[in-house]
Amino acid sequence: MLSGVDVLDGEKRLFLRLGDRVQHTAYEEWGIGAVVEVMTSIVPGGTCIVRILFEDGKQRTFINDMDSQLCCCYRGMRKEWRFDFGGVRRAAPGRARHRSSGSH
Repeated sequence: MLSGVDVLDGEKRLFLRLGDRVQHTAYEEWGIGAVVEVMTSIVPGGTCIVRILFEDGKQRTFINDMDSQLCCCYRGMRKEWRFDFGGVRRAAPGRARHRSSGSH
């Protein structure tokens, strides 16, 4: 028997997750937003929505189911991709470093 979590993960394709940072291409004046709430219906055919708090101080609600034509991913919402490399420093331009093979 499947648990409720298994059913949700297997049936819904979600675009945004809690904490994701986003920007709406049609409303740049809203600024950057952060997903503050994710709600996923367990009812067959039910909707999935997200609440996003934008820099203008307003929360807005969007459909978050990628299988719906009304999903915010098809309506101008874009994720802000930021990568954390854990403090690894970028290689300096210039000489290429060669690995030592152990035999000279």
